[in-house]
Amino acid sequence: MINLQNLLDDAKCYETVRQLRWPVGVRCPHCDAAAITKQGRDTTQPARRKYRCERCQRYFDDLTGTVLAGHHQPLRVWILCLYFMGLNLSNAQIAQELGVNPNDVQRMTEQLRDGIVSRQPEPILSGEVECDEAYVVAGHKGHPEAVKKRGGKAGADA
Repeated sequence: MINLQNLLDDAKCYETVRQLRWPVGVRCPHCDAAAITKQGRDTTQPARRKYRCERCQRYFDDLTGTVLAGHHQPLRVWILCLYFMGLNLSNAQIAQELGVNPNDVQRMTEQLRDGIVSRQPEPILSGEVECDEAYVVAGHKGHPEAVKKRGGKAGADA
């Protein structure tokens, strides 16, 4: 069996994240300032760069403010997890492929899904919008007496 983690390079993963996150240059995730200084690299993950914002004086790195921040799994594991999610593999299959605890994979996939959902824009309705019927007393289905007590009309039909 081929170990896919060995095919990915941490440096390439971080470079790709930087290109996708900051296509026109690094910006502070806290105040969106472009005036930043490089502060070297992370000691545990050498491909991960650290920065300092000149405006708000806060420190950040390549993953600060993303769903990938603050976790013990290497970035290549997160990228592969996202790839396997795209292939519609189950969490158990992803855990087996990555050689990671299934509970960790469960948390990773939840966070990745939450991150994807939070980035989707709210739909804006315009023009003529049609709404089908709605059952307002859904909590009292089969109990017309409870509907009558609240003053509803649905109890008369039963």
